[in-house]
Amino acid sequence: MQSDEAARRVRRGLVCILRSAFCISLIGCGAKHLSLPTDTGTPLPDFAAIHAELSRACSGIRTLTAELSLSGRAGDQKLRGRVHAGFERPASMRLEGVAPFGPPAFILVARGADATLLLPRDQRVVRGTSPEEILGALTGVSLAPADLQAMLTGCVVPAPRAIGGRLHGNGWASIDLDGGATVFAQRKGTTWQLRAARRTPWQVEYASGSGILPATVALHTDMPVRVDLTASIDQTETNADLGAEAFTVTVPPDARPLSVDVLRANGPLRESP
Repeated sequence: MQSDEAARRVRRGLVCILRSAFCISLIGCGAKHLSLPTDTGTPLPDFAAIHAELSRACSGIRTLTAELSLSGRAGDQKLRGRVHAGFERPASMRLEGVAPFGPPAFILVARGADATLLLPRDQRVVRGTSPEEILGALTGVSLAPADLQAMLTGCVVPAPRAIGGRLHGNGWASIDLDGGATVFAQRKGTTWQLRAARRTPWQVEYASGSGILPATVALHTDMPVRVDLTASIDQTETNADLGAEAFTVTVPPDARPLSVDVLRANGPLRESP
């Protein structure tokens, strides 16, 4: 029937939006990564001051709202869509997949260690588990709300603290953070510009825009599957009072439970290459 075919086309169109639930998007598997310094370099005496300059904007963010335009690939899955994202420290998050019309494609809310994923169009719900588990089941990428906020804003980790630095050729500097991450910056005139970071298992790449936060963020990893993600960040607002209701979702009483295992194997984000 025509109505059934139309419904299938709509569901296929929503798959890309659902897959892009993180604030992050995937770019093609042939994407060229930024080549970062690999030499040992020389000591960078003023690494702490440089890092303070690089992290001044992101470290002061208490709440963040933004629209993420996402595209790319995770494993053999292509992803594309828009997500409205909201964060509040220390560990609250709301992600809404923007559908072509009607209700959101999905709503994922998290406060602390608890998260709920609602698929309003299918009346299915996942709850009683961690945000990392739900994000991992949806995309193969497990990120906690605080980690996702840190990566999107350029802090890389929720509480960055510089512990050492090195100067490399072509104006590059690398700054090690407590906990194992490394930030890479490049001199631009008399200032330093954040360009990338390594945080196992991710390489994160940043492009600046006209605002104080990154304009685009790309994430790459080969573990446990190949992921190339790029998010263009727009309409950002920081430190507004979001309210507790922003991180809750009303689950219809007739919504059917969906397990993380079923979501991982047969969830709405699965799409053929």
